[in-house]
Amino acid sequence: MDETLPLSAAMATVAAYKKMTELPLYQHAQALFFGLEQKDGDPPRLLSHYTDLFCSLASEGYSSLGQWFWDQLRYGEFPYGELVSSGGQNQPLQEAARQDIETFMRLSAYPCQRLKERMNQRFSSPWSEAAAALPEWETAVPFSFQSITDFYRESGSGMFARYRAFVWNNRALTPVPQPDRPEPEDLIGYRLQREQVEENTRTLLNGRRVNNILLYGDSGTGKSATVKSLLSIPGFEQLRLIEVQKNQLDTMPHLMRTLQNKKQKFILFLDDLTFEANDNTPSILKSILEGGLELRPINTAIYATSNRRHLVREFFSERGREDEITADESIEEKTALSERFGIRIPYPSLTQAEYLELAEKLAEKSGLKLPKEKLHPLALRWELYHQGRTPRTARQFITGLAASEHAML
Repeated sequence: MDETLPLSAAMATVAAYKKMTELPLYQHAQALFFGLEQKDGDPPRLLSHYTDLFCSLASEGYSSLGQWFWDQLRYGEFPYGELVSSGGQNQPLQEAARQDIETFMRLSAYPCQRLKERMNQRFSSPWSEAAAALPEWETAVPFSFQSITDFYRESGSGMFARYRAFVWNNRALTPVPQPDRPEPEDLIGYRLQREQVEENTRTLLNGRRVNNILLYGDSGTGKSATVKSLLSIPGFEQLRLIEVQKNQLDTMPHLMRTLQNKKQKFILFLDDLTFEANDNTPSILKSILEGGLELRPINTAIYATSNRRHLVREFFSERGREDEITADESIEEKTALSERFGIRIPYPSLTQAEYLELAEKLAEKSGLKLPKEKLHPLALRWELYHQGRTPRTARQFITGLAASEHAML
Protein backbone atom coordinates (compact mmCIF):
# COMPACT_ATOMS: atom_id res chain seq x y z
CA MET A 1 0.00 0.00 0.00
CA ASP A 2 1.62 3.26 -1.16
CA GLU A 3 1.20 5.60 1.82
CA THR A 4 3.31 8.34 0.15
CA LEU A 5 0.67 9.16 -2.46
CA PRO A 6 -1.81 11.78 -1.12
CA LEU A 7 -5.25 10.28 -0.62
CA SER A 8 -6.88 12.81 -2.94
CA ALA A 9 -4.50 11.73 -5.73
CA ALA A 10 -5.01 8.02 -4.95
CA MET A 11 -8.80 8.49 -5.07
CA ALA A 12 -8.51 10.20 -8.46
CA THR A 13 -6.62 7.23 -9.95
CA VAL A 14 -9.25 4.58 -9.16
CA ALA A 15 -9.66 2.57 -12.37
CA ALA A 16 -11.01 -0.98 -11.86
CA TYR A 17 -13.71 0.39 -9.55
CA LYS A 18 -14.31 3.56 -11.57
CA LYS A 19 -18.09 3.29 -11.05
CA MET A 20 -17.47 3.74 -7.32
CA THR A 21 -16.27 7.30 -7.96
CA GLU A 22 -19.69 8.23 -9.36
CA LEU A 23 -21.43 7.61 -6.02
CA PRO A 24 -22.28 10.78 -4.03
CA LEU A 25 -20.74 9.46 -0.80
CA TYR A 26 -17.43 8.77 -2.52
CA GLN A 27 -17.50 12.24 -4.08
CA HIS A 28 -18.03 13.84 -0.64
CA ALA A 29 -14.96 11.99 0.66
CA GLN A 30 -12.95 12.97 -2.39
CA ALA A 31 -13.90 16.63 -2.01
CA LEU A 32 -12.95 16.58 1.68
CA PHE A 33 -9.48 15.12 1.16
CA PHE A 34 -8.82 17.32 -1.86
CA GLY A 35 -9.78 20.39 0.18
CA LEU A 36 -7.52 19.38 3.06
CA GLU A 37 -4.55 19.15 0.73
CA GLN A 38 -5.03 22.65 -0.65
CA LYS A 39 -3.11 25.43 1.05
CA ASP A 40 -5.99 27.88 0.87
CA GLY A 41 -8.73 25.57 2.12
CA ASP A 42 -11.98 27.39 2.83
CA PRO A 43 -13.26 26.60 6.40
CA PRO A 44 -17.00 26.66 5.61
CA ARG A 45 -16.48 24.48 2.53
CA LEU A 46 -14.30 21.96 4.38
CA LEU A 47 -16.80 21.70 7.21
CA SER A 48 -19.56 21.20 4.65
CA HIS A 49 -17.66 18.37 2.91
CA TYR A 50 -17.12 16.66 6.28
CA THR A 51 -20.77 16.94 7.33
CA ASP A 52 -21.94 15.84 3.87
CA LEU A 53 -19.87 12.68 4.25
CA PHE A 54 -21.13 12.01 7.77
CA CYS A 55 -24.76 12.60 6.74
CA SER A 56 -24.47 10.33 3.68
CA LEU A 57 -23.09 7.51 5.82
CA ALA A 58 -25.87 7.90 8.37
CA SER A 59 -28.58 8.16 5.69
CA GLU A 60 -27.43 4.89 4.11
CA GLY A 61 -27.33 3.16 7.50
CA TYR A 62 -23.57 2.90 8.02
CA SER A 63 -21.46 3.78 11.04
CA SER A 64 -18.10 3.48 9.25
CA LEU A 65 -16.58 4.12 5.85
CA GLY A 66 -15.09 0.64 5.94
CA GLN A 67 -18.47 -1.07 6.15
CA TRP A 68 -19.80 1.12 3.34
CA PHE A 69 -16.89 0.19 1.09
CA TRP A 70 -17.25 -3.48 2.01
CA ASP A 71 -20.89 -3.54 0.89
CA GLN A 72 -20.22 -1.57 -2.30
CA LEU A 73 -17.37 -3.87 -3.26
CA ARG A 74 -19.43 -7.02 -2.74
CA TYR A 75 -22.75 -5.93 -4.18
CA GLY A 76 -21.81 -3.40 -6.85
CA GLU A 77 -21.38 -4.32 -10.50
CA PHE A 78 -17.63 -4.13 -11.15
CA PRO A 79 -15.44 -5.83 -13.79
CA TYR A 80 -13.09 -7.45 -11.27
CA GLY A 81 -16.02 -9.14 -9.51
CA GLU A 82 -17.31 -10.47 -12.84
CA LEU A 83 -13.82 -11.70 -13.73
CA VAL A 84 -13.26 -13.65 -10.51
CA SER A 85 -16.78 -15.10 -10.23
CA SER A 86 -16.59 -16.42 -13.82
CA GLY A 87 -13.13 -17.91 -13.26
CA GLY A 88 -11.40 -15.63 -15.78
CA GLN A 89 -7.84 -14.27 -15.83
CA ASN A 90 -6.75 -10.68 -16.49
CA GLN A 91 -3.53 -9.63 -14.76
CA PRO A 92 -3.74 -5.87 -15.49
CA LEU A 93 -7.33 -5.75 -14.16
CA GLN A 94 -6.32 -7.71 -11.06
CA GLU A 95 -3.47 -5.31 -10.28
CA ALA A 96 -5.71 -2.29 -10.85
CA ALA A 97 -8.30 -3.80 -8.48
CA ARG A 98 -5.63 -4.43 -5.87
CA GLN A 99 -4.47 -0.80 -6.04
CA ASP A 100 -8.03 0.53 -5.82
CA ILE A 101 -8.88 -1.65 -2.83
CA GLU A 102 -5.75 -0.53 -1.02
CA THR A 103 -6.88 3.06 -1.52
CA PHE A 104 -10.29 2.18 -0.06
CA MET A 105 -8.54 0.55 2.90
CA ARG A 106 -6.52 3.74 3.54
CA LEU A 107 -9.72 5.80 3.49
CA SER A 108 -11.49 3.38 5.84
CA ALA A 109 -8.60 3.45 8.30
CA TYR A 110 -8.24 7.23 8.36
CA PRO A 111 -9.40 8.45 11.82
CA CYS A 112 -11.89 11.30 12.11
CA GLN A 113 -9.77 12.82 14.88
CA ARG A 114 -6.91 13.22 12.41
CA LEU A 115 -9.25 14.90 9.91
CA LYS A 116 -10.37 17.39 12.52
CA GLU A 117 -6.77 18.07 13.60
CA ARG A 118 -5.83 18.86 10.01
CA MET A 119 -8.73 21.30 9.74
CA ASN A 120 -7.77 22.96 13.02
CA GLN A 121 -4.23 23.52 11.77
CA ARG A 122 -5.53 26.05 9.29
CA PHE A 123 -8.63 27.31 11.11
CA SER A 124 -8.82 30.14 13.58
CA SER A 125 -11.49 30.65 16.21
CA PRO A 126 -14.48 30.13 15.97
CA TRP A 127 -13.91 27.69 13.06
CA SER A 128 -11.53 25.53 15.08
CA GLU A 129 -14.16 25.13 17.83
CA ALA A 130 -16.72 24.14 15.19
CA ALA A 131 -14.34 21.53 13.75
CA ALA A 132 -13.60 20.06 17.19
CA ALA A 133 -17.33 19.58 17.79
CA LEU A 134 -17.94 17.62 14.56
CA PRO A 135 -19.45 14.13 14.96
CA GLU A 136 -17.29 11.14 14.05
CA TRP A 137 -17.80 7.87 12.23
CA GLU A 138 -16.11 4.66 13.27
CA THR A 139 -12.69 3.69 11.96
CA ALA A 140 -12.74 0.10 10.71
CA VAL A 141 -11.30 -1.91 7.80
CA PRO A 142 -13.41 -5.08 7.54
CA PHE A 143 -11.99 -6.13 4.15
CA SER A 144 -8.80 -6.75 2.22
CA PHE A 145 -7.98 -7.51 -1.40
CA GLN A 146 -7.83 -11.21 -0.55
CA SER A 147 -11.12 -11.30 1.37
CA ILE A 148 -12.92 -9.52 -1.46
CA THR A 149 -11.42 -11.86 -4.05
CA ASP A 150 -12.46 -14.87 -1.95
CA PHE A 151 -15.99 -13.49 -1.69
CA TYR A 152 -16.26 -13.10 -5.47
CA ARG A 153 -14.95 -16.63 -5.98
CA GLU A 154 -17.40 -18.19 -3.53
CA SER A 155 -20.52 -16.04 -3.85
CA GLY A 156 -20.21 -14.08 -7.08
CA SER A 157 -20.72 -10.34 -7.13
CA GLY A 158 -23.33 -7.68 -7.71
CA MET A 159 -27.04 -7.99 -7.00
CA PHE A 160 -27.02 -11.80 -7.41
CA ALA A 161 -24.64 -11.99 -4.45
CA ARG A 162 -26.95 -9.82 -2.34
CA TYR A 163 -30.48 -10.92 -3.29
CA ARG A 164 -32.07 -14.29 -3.99
CA ALA A 165 -35.37 -13.29 -5.60
CA PHE A 166 -36.14 -10.96 -8.50
CA VAL A 167 -38.93 -9.79 -10.80
CA TRP A 168 -38.17 -9.50 -14.53
CA ASN A 169 -40.01 -6.63 -16.20
CA ASN A 170 -39.20 -4.34 -19.14
CA ARG A 171 -35.85 -6.09 -19.68
CA ALA A 172 -34.71 -5.23 -16.17
CA LEU A 173 -34.35 -7.21 -12.95
CA THR A 174 -35.85 -5.75 -9.79
CA PRO A 175 -34.59 -7.35 -6.56
CA VAL A 176 -37.10 -8.58 -3.97
CA PRO A 177 -35.32 -7.99 -0.62
CA GLN A 178 -37.86 -9.97 1.44
CA PRO A 179 -39.39 -12.66 -0.77
CA ASP A 180 -42.25 -14.92 0.24
CA ARG A 181 -40.40 -18.18 0.84
CA PRO A 182 -42.32 -20.71 2.95
CA GLU A 183 -40.33 -23.12 5.07
CA PRO A 184 -40.63 -26.69 3.70
CA GLU A 185 -42.01 -27.89 7.04
CA ASP A 186 -44.85 -25.37 6.73
CA LEU A 187 -46.08 -26.92 3.48
CA ILE A 188 -48.89 -29.37 3.80
CA GLY A 189 -49.27 -32.62 1.89
CA TYR A 190 -48.04 -33.37 -1.66
CA ARG A 191 -44.73 -34.71 -0.33
CA LEU A 192 -44.04 -36.82 -3.44
CA GLN A 193 -44.66 -33.86 -5.74
CA ARG A 194 -42.35 -31.60 -3.74
CA GLU A 195 -39.62 -34.23 -3.67
CA GLN A 196 -39.62 -34.30 -7.48
CA VAL A 197 -39.19 -30.53 -7.64
CA GLU A 198 -36.45 -30.52 -5.00
CA GLU A 199 -34.52 -33.34 -6.68
CA ASN A 200 -34.58 -31.62 -10.07
CA THR A 201 -33.40 -28.39 -8.44
CA ARG A 202 -30.60 -30.18 -6.58
CA THR A 203 -29.37 -31.51 -9.92
CA LEU A 204 -29.42 -27.97 -11.32
CA LEU A 205 -27.33 -26.75 -8.38
CA ASN A 206 -24.84 -29.56 -9.05
CA GLY A 207 -24.13 -28.00 -12.44
CA ARG A 208 -26.00 -30.44 -14.67
CA ARG A 209 -28.66 -29.77 -17.28
CA VAL A 210 -32.18 -30.42 -15.99
CA ASN A 211 -35.74 -30.63 -17.25
CA ASN A 212 -38.17 -27.74 -17.09
CA ILE A 213 -41.12 -28.38 -14.76
CA LEU A 214 -44.86 -27.78 -15.04
CA LEU A 215 -46.88 -28.01 -11.81
CA TYR A 216 -50.59 -28.18 -12.62
CA GLY A 217 -53.78 -28.76 -10.71
CA ASP A 218 -56.45 -27.16 -8.60
CA SER A 219 -56.01 -23.69 -7.18
CA GLY A 220 -54.83 -23.61 -3.57
CA THR A 221 -52.98 -26.92 -3.61
CA GLY A 222 -49.57 -25.31 -3.01
CA LYS A 223 -47.97 -25.31 -6.47
CA SER A 224 -46.52 -21.80 -6.18
CA ALA A 225 -45.55 -22.36 -2.54
CA THR A 226 -43.58 -25.44 -3.59
CA VAL A 227 -41.44 -23.36 -5.97
CA LYS A 228 -40.97 -20.44 -3.58
CA SER A 229 -40.03 -22.75 -0.69
CA LEU A 230 -36.92 -23.85 -2.62
CA LEU A 231 -35.23 -20.67 -1.37
CA SER A 232 -35.55 -21.95 2.20
CA ILE A 233 -33.95 -25.37 1.71
CA PRO A 234 -30.49 -25.80 3.31
CA GLY A 235 -27.81 -26.30 0.67
CA PHE A 236 -29.75 -24.31 -1.94
CA GLU A 237 -27.97 -21.01 -1.14
CA GLN A 238 -26.72 -20.58 -4.72
CA LEU A 239 -30.28 -20.74 -6.08
CA ARG A 240 -31.94 -17.57 -7.43
CA LEU A 241 -35.65 -17.26 -8.27
CA ILE A 242 -36.77 -14.88 -11.03
CA GLU A 243 -40.49 -14.30 -11.55
CA VAL A 244 -41.41 -13.63 -15.18
CA GLN A 245 -44.88 -12.38 -16.14
CA LYS A 246 -46.66 -13.86 -19.15
CA ASN A 247 -46.44 -10.59 -21.09
CA GLN A 248 -42.64 -10.70 -20.73
CA LEU A 249 -42.13 -14.13 -22.32
CA ASP A 250 -40.75 -12.66 -25.54
CA THR A 251 -37.87 -11.09 -23.56
CA MET A 252 -36.88 -14.32 -21.80
CA PRO A 253 -34.14 -15.23 -24.32
CA HIS A 254 -32.48 -11.90 -23.53
CA LEU A 255 -32.75 -12.64 -19.81
CA MET A 256 -31.21 -16.09 -20.19
CA ARG A 257 -28.28 -14.66 -22.14
CA THR A 258 -27.51 -12.31 -19.25
CA LEU A 259 -27.54 -15.25 -16.80
CA GLN A 260 -25.47 -17.82 -18.68
CA ASN A 261 -22.06 -16.83 -17.27
CA LYS A 262 -23.21 -16.19 -13.71
CA LYS A 263 -22.02 -18.30 -10.82
CA GLN A 264 -25.48 -18.83 -9.38
CA LYS A 265 -28.23 -21.14 -10.64
CA PHE A 266 -31.56 -19.65 -11.74
CA ILE A 267 -35.18 -20.76 -11.83
CA LEU A 268 -37.33 -18.66 -14.16
CA PHE A 269 -40.73 -18.82 -12.48
CA LEU A 270 -43.92 -18.54 -14.58
CA ASP A 271 -46.79 -18.47 -12.09
CA ASP A 272 -50.45 -19.18 -12.88
CA LEU A 273 -49.82 -19.68 -16.58
CA THR A 274 -52.84 -19.90 -18.90
CA PHE A 275 -53.29 -18.85 -22.52
CA GLU A 276 -56.41 -17.92 -24.45
CA ALA A 277 -57.25 -19.82 -27.62
CA ASN A 278 -56.33 -16.91 -29.92
CA ASP A 279 -53.12 -16.03 -28.04
CA ASN A 280 -49.88 -16.20 -30.05
CA THR A 281 -47.70 -16.23 -26.93
CA PRO A 282 -47.62 -20.05 -26.58
CA SER A 283 -45.50 -20.31 -29.73
CA ILE A 284 -42.89 -18.08 -28.05
CA LEU A 285 -42.85 -20.30 -24.97
CA LYS A 286 -42.63 -23.45 -27.10
CA SER A 287 -39.50 -22.12 -28.76
CA ILE A 288 -37.94 -21.18 -25.43
CA LEU A 289 -38.71 -24.55 -23.85
CA GLU A 290 -37.59 -26.69 -26.75
CA GLY A 291 -37.12 -26.22 -30.45
CA GLY A 292 -35.39 -22.85 -30.73
CA LEU A 293 -31.93 -22.46 -32.23
CA GLU A 294 -30.52 -20.97 -29.02
CA LEU A 295 -29.64 -23.49 -26.30
CA ARG A 296 -30.94 -22.79 -22.80
CA PRO A 297 -28.02 -22.02 -20.44
CA ILE A 298 -27.08 -24.95 -18.22
CA ASN A 299 -27.51 -22.82 -15.08
CA THR A 300 -31.18 -22.04 -15.77
CA ALA A 301 -34.48 -23.91 -15.66
CA ILE A 302 -38.10 -22.89 -16.19
CA TYR A 303 -40.69 -23.81 -13.56
CA ALA A 304 -44.33 -22.98 -14.36
CA THR A 305 -47.57 -23.41 -12.44
CA SER A 306 -51.04 -23.60 -13.94
CA ASN A 307 -54.55 -24.63 -13.05
CA ARG A 308 -54.72 -26.25 -16.51
CA ARG A 309 -52.78 -29.28 -17.65
CA HIS A 310 -52.65 -28.16 -21.29
CA LEU A 311 -52.17 -24.43 -20.52
CA VAL A 312 -54.21 -23.26 -23.57
CA ARG A 313 -57.97 -22.83 -23.23
CA GLU A 314 -59.80 -25.14 -25.61
CA PHE A 315 -63.52 -25.04 -26.48
CA PHE A 316 -65.87 -27.79 -27.71
CA SER A 317 -66.81 -25.51 -30.61
CA GLU A 318 -63.26 -25.77 -31.90
CA ARG A 319 -63.53 -29.55 -32.16
CA GLY A 320 -66.51 -29.22 -34.53
CA ARG A 321 -65.04 -26.70 -36.92
CA GLU A 322 -65.91 -27.66 -40.49
CA ASP A 323 -63.87 -24.97 -42.24
CA GLU A 324 -60.47 -26.43 -41.35
CA ILE A 325 -59.25 -29.63 -42.96
CA THR A 326 -56.56 -30.24 -40.34
CA ALA A 327 -58.59 -29.29 -37.25
CA ASP A 328 -57.19 -32.24 -35.29
CA GLU A 329 -53.67 -30.98 -35.87
CA SER A 330 -54.62 -27.52 -34.61
CA ILE A 331 -56.08 -29.01 -31.45
CA GLU A 332 -52.99 -31.15 -30.98
CA GLU A 333 -50.78 -28.08 -31.39
CA LYS A 334 -52.63 -26.31 -28.57
CA THR A 335 -52.37 -29.26 -26.20
CA ALA A 336 -48.71 -29.94 -27.04
CA LEU A 337 -47.31 -26.96 -25.13
CA SER A 338 -47.33 -28.77 -21.80
CA GLU A 339 -45.45 -31.66 -23.44
CA ARG A 340 -42.45 -29.31 -23.85
CA PHE A 341 -41.96 -29.49 -20.08
CA GLY A 342 -39.80 -32.52 -19.32
CA ILE A 343 -41.44 -32.99 -15.92
CA ARG A 344 -45.19 -32.53 -15.40
CA ILE A 345 -46.42 -32.86 -11.83
CA PRO A 346 -50.15 -33.00 -10.96
CA TYR A 347 -51.56 -31.41 -7.79
CA PRO A 348 -55.04 -32.94 -7.36
CA SER A 349 -57.57 -31.94 -4.73
CA LEU A 350 -57.43 -33.73 -1.40
CA THR A 351 -59.76 -36.60 -0.63
CA GLN A 352 -62.30 -35.96 2.11
CA ALA A 353 -60.26 -38.05 4.55
CA GLU A 354 -57.06 -36.14 3.70
CA TYR A 355 -58.84 -32.81 4.01
CA LEU A 356 -60.25 -33.63 7.44
CA GLU A 357 -56.91 -35.00 8.65
CA LEU A 358 -55.27 -31.78 7.53
CA ALA A 359 -57.88 -29.69 9.35
CA GLU A 360 -57.14 -31.68 12.52
CA LYS A 361 -53.39 -31.04 12.25
CA LEU A 362 -53.85 -27.34 11.60
CA ALA A 363 -56.30 -27.02 14.48
CA GLU A 364 -53.84 -28.71 16.82
CA LYS A 365 -51.02 -26.47 15.57
CA SER A 366 -53.19 -23.39 16.19
CA GLY A 367 -54.03 -24.49 19.73
CA LEU A 368 -57.70 -25.16 19.03
CA LYS A 369 -59.06 -27.78 21.39
CA LEU A 370 -62.09 -29.01 19.46
CA PRO A 371 -63.13 -32.70 19.30
CA LYS A 372 -63.30 -34.39 15.89
CA GLU A 373 -67.07 -34.81 16.05
CA LYS A 374 -67.42 -31.02 16.16
CA LEU A 375 -64.46 -30.07 13.96
CA HIS A 376 -65.29 -32.32 11.02
CA PRO A 377 -68.83 -31.02 10.28
CA LEU A 378 -67.58 -27.44 10.50
CA ALA A 379 -64.71 -28.21 8.11
CA LEU A 380 -67.03 -29.89 5.59
CA ARG A 381 -69.52 -27.02 5.76
CA TRP A 382 -66.70 -24.53 5.14
CA GLU A 383 -65.48 -26.55 2.15
CA LEU A 384 -68.92 -26.47 0.52
CA TYR A 385 -68.84 -22.67 0.26
CA HIS A 386 -65.19 -22.30 -0.67
CA GLN A 387 -62.66 -23.55 -3.25
CA GLY A 388 -62.82 -27.23 -2.50
CA ARG A 389 -60.66 -29.65 -0.58
CA THR A 390 -57.26 -27.98 -0.76
CA PRO A 391 -54.60 -26.96 1.79
CA ARG A 392 -55.59 -23.33 1.20
CA THR A 393 -59.24 -24.06 2.09
CA ALA A 394 -58.20 -25.96 5.22
CA ARG A 395 -55.86 -23.17 6.31
CA GLN A 396 -58.55 -20.52 5.75
CA PHE A 397 -61.05 -22.61 7.70
CA ILE A 398 -58.76 -22.89 10.72
CA THR A 399 -57.86 -19.19 10.53
CA GLY A 400 -61.53 -18.26 10.55
CA LEU A 401 -62.31 -20.71 13.33
CA ALA A 402 -59.47 -19.44 15.49
CA ALA A 403 -60.57 -15.84 14.94
CA SER A 404 -64.18 -16.59 15.94
CA GLU A 405 -63.06 -18.52 19.02
CA HIS A 406 -60.82 -15.65 20.02
CA ALA A 407 -63.70 -13.22 19.55
CA MET A 408 -65.85 -15.27 21.98
CA LEU A 409 -63.22 -15.18 24.73
